[in-house]
Amino acid sequence: MNFWETITGSDLTREYKAFEARAEALPAEYQAAWEEIKIHLSPYSDVTGRRLMPILDGALGLLEETASDGQSLHEALGGDIKGFCAAIAGEEGAKNYRDKWRDQLNKNVARKLGRLGG
Repeated sequence: MNFWETITGSDLTREYKAFEARAEALPAEYQAAWEEIKIHLSPYSDVTGRRLMPILDGALGLLEETASDGQSLHEALGGDIKGFCAAIAGEEGAKNYRDKWRDQLNKNVARKLGRLGG
């Protein structure tokens, strides 16, 4: 990845298009799950989406592998896609917007209390 790709995000666009091409090869049930996974993982993204790309790659790889093994979607992800997404994002250490805002608020309060107390 060169500097220009980093600045413009063209590398991410290319990678995301590759994900979509891979997802189109999946059975219809898995394609619908992929769309849900993208929606439920989007709150864990940063501004650029760079931290989310490896998580999306892993989730899509899991869908591809289970589809090729002939497993049902329920066997692969369970009944709760939202919970599945929260679990895989949490294992990667990704924070959602609420976590980021909570950290920022805690820092601001601590800074204000430090000024008042000292």
